[in-house]
Amino acid sequence: MAFLTEDEPTRHEPVEILPGIRRITAQNPTPMTYYGTNTYIIDRPDGAVVLDPGPDGHPEHVEDVMRATDGKISLILLSHTHHDHHGLLAALKEASGAPTCGFTRSADPTISTDRHLADGEQIAGLTAVHTPGHCGDHICLAMPGGILFSADHVMAWSTTVVSPPGGNMSDYFHSLERLLARDDTIYLPGHGPALRDPHPYLEDLLRHRRQREAAIALALDAGPASTQSLMKQLYAKLNPTLARAAERNVLSHLLKLEAEGRVRNEGDVWHTI
Repeated sequence: MAFLTEDEPTRHEPVEILPGIRRITAQNPTPMTYYGTNTYIIDRPDGAVVLDPGPDGHPEHVEDVMRATDGKISLILLSHTHHDHHGLLAALKEASGAPTCGFTRSADPTISTDRHLADGEQIAGLTAVHTPGHCGDHICLAMPGGILFSADHVMAWSTTVVSPPGGNMSDYFHSLERLLARDDTIYLPGHGPALRDPHPYLEDLLRHRRQREAAIALALDAGPASTQSLMKQLYAKLNPTLARAAERNVLSHLLKLEAEGRVRNEGDVWHTI
């Protein structure tokens, strides 16, 4: 996989990504979030639309978004219910008075929004594209002009973690294939830089996942193994801080293979069928 990098973004101030679209990156950098969560400000005549308020514990990020919009926010959108995206949802709503909106079925019963978007439904000039895999309630949001806010489903700096039970590898494959059938020309992800001409990258993602799945099946052909031992075998050069995420991806692949009748689980050990 060929990934993109970017310089550390300017903190506290919005950066124009495309005409009418600005980005403020939250101050939550980790090996899992790159430089931090991207909050997008989509300027509209009736007030800005804010996509993904960012992580809890960072009140300065709410202040940054309020300052960037002059407090004129018409809608707060949520791409999915992972903490680094929804953590500041309530705080930004309280500060701005704007309604919140997310997918029809929340994957987290503790997270609710004022409005709900079904697949294909439009709001504030954006169309919801349901892309489960990374999370069951994950949506991308499409704008005219080939723009797609791809959130954590497709990121240019890294592959996506698919962690059960919320994450589902079969759904992830189907969602990648769904995006390949679309004609979007630029992705604006939840972490990291924009991705132009995304289709070759999508094809690489699918190829990478298929190769990983084939490697897991081949390893099990050699004998039963645990999820952890498979992770250590397949990710020998992995940064130790990412080992947990890699093991969750392996488990998600195994559950997909199990659903397809290709492997079985006995306790902590997986076998081929």
